[in-house]
Amino acid sequence: MLKHVFATLVSGSLILGAAAAQAQEAITGAGATFPYPVYSQWADAYQDKSGVGLNYQAIGSGGGIQQITAKTVTFGASDAPMTKEELDKNGLLQWPMVMGGVVAAFHVDGIDGAINLDGKTLADIYQGKISRWNDEAIAKLNPDMELPDTKITPVYRAEGSGTNFLFTHYLSQVSQDFANTVGEGKSVAWPAGVGAKANAGVASQIANTNGAIGYVEFAYAAQNDLHLVHLKNKAGKTVAPDMDSFMAAAANADWKNAPGMYLVLTNQPGDNSWPITGASFILMHKQVQNVDAARQALEFFDWAYSNGDKMAKELDYVPMPKNVADMVRESWSEIKGPNGEAVWKQ
Repeated sequence: MLKHVFATLVSGSLILGAAAAQAQEAITGAGATFPYPVYSQWADAYQDKSGVGLNYQAIGSGGGIQQITAKTVTFGASDAPMTKEELDKNGLLQWPMVMGGVVAAFHVDGIDGAINLDGKTLADIYQGKISRWNDEAIAKLNPDMELPDTKITPVYRAEGSGTNFLFTHYLSQVSQDFANTVGEGKSVAWPAGVGAKANAGVASQIANTNGAIGYVEFAYAAQNDLHLVHLKNKAGKTVAPDMDSFMAAAANADWKNAPGMYLVLTNQPGDNSWPITGASFILMHKQVQNVDAARQALEFFDWAYSNGDKMAKELDYVPMPKNVADMVRESWSEIKGPNGEAVWKQ
């Protein structure tokens, strides 16, 4: 199934569910590629149960926000949360659907295994200040490794994306120089490297470029058998990216006190926390014209909260805790039809 998921994404066919194209009914959504692998798994299982497919365009968080704002899809998906002010301005409701880790992956002939970096060194690589793999800063963090004099090729997301946002948000936290010169956002002007489209494109570019380093959602790195960077976290501990370190960072999430559920989980405290962890969010209008379409979408998300944890964990995503899922379900009462009628009925 996973090979099908990634091959489908790379080929540009973005209809989820094994037979969604033929389904009589399909939920429409667009946005982040970060959660695409788990949404695909959920969609196949949900269609088997309900007969309802999911037509999801994995075009990046920026595109997802544009499409839901323009009301061309029933829901948008973004890894860069919108602020309460932005949500209110556009009449949107936002909630976290799943959490996961953005990882730095690399391909260097002669290095077989992980390599250690810290945030400042990673930021300097992406600013073009460190351009060779045997640079003194990298060597200092890997004293027992023989590093080749290979040119570093940073790979970045070419389109507006939530993965861009999470990565640049983290680098801006750990490097004031990066914050001042590049900054954070769904799209930034990268001073060095090459661009690739979507998580799948970045992973492919890394795999096919000697000397490359890039940032992707963990499942894409795993699918492409990429070597992973181990990062020094806020506590000063060098940690590997895995379910345990993602969960350690996610444990700090205080959703109840986050206005509009705006919460970014990068650079969290804790010895075991992975420093580039984030949630993927769903966006829907509070006032909808098509009540049936909105209800179908909410029924899918409700089912995923109740039945999708095992599939999420198998792909190394962190499911939302039950108390958060229950809080999200309560928020759905704000979604109304054109005559003020409730869309979600538990």
